[in-house]
Amino acid sequence: MIIGLTGGIASGKSTVSNYLRELGAYIIDADQLAHSIIKRDKPAYLKIVEHFGRIILDEDGEINRSRLAEIIFNDYDKKRELEEITHPFILAEIYEKIEEMKDKYRIIIIDAPLLFETGLDRVVDETWLVYVDREIQLKRLMGRDQLSFREAVKRIEAQMPLEKKKELADFVIYNNGSIKQLKSIVHKKWRALHEKKKDCFNSS
Repeated sequence: MIIGLTGGIASGKSTVSNYLRELGAYIIDADQLAHSIIKRDKPAYLKIVEHFGRIILDEDGEINRSRLAEIIFNDYDKKRELEEITHPFILAEIYEKIEEMKDKYRIIIIDAPLLFETGLDRVVDETWLVYVDREIQLKRLMGRDQLSFREAVKRIEAQMPLEKKKELADFVIYNNGSIKQLKSIVHKKWRALHEKKKDCFNSS
């Protein structure tokens, strides 16, 4: 079974993803893939440098992600242009991982912030959203990344609104409370998922 896990920045998606890994799922982390495909020896690197210029490079010639983030979060068109370059490479890596692991793991989780935006929701069996109220999201993001209120708002508003994702998701994981409460919700869903798979097997 393939599950698409998504959420907004500072929503707690990574905490859910890590816990699902502990429970036995195989995790395909789209953010990690996004970081790896922009390395100097990867095909996306040259396209990004050609488009944005050498100003985004650090002294070692690698793409400085903080510098690039500053550019794209202050210009929606630049963000879209970067996504147009990187998304085909990320999707190719995800599909390759699915093929490689689908016979080895009962449950594969695609951890992807842009699950709906990239159409990945069409290749999964269920979509799960980690949801948090905006006020809490802002407070967590400002504390985590040491951002001003204005900077945090920009980061959040650069993404599809969580309310919109909530309408699209099959299952919503509410994360306005503690990590213990969050893990309890995920564990119950995990157990229900296994019961569902067991029932499908027994009825076949």
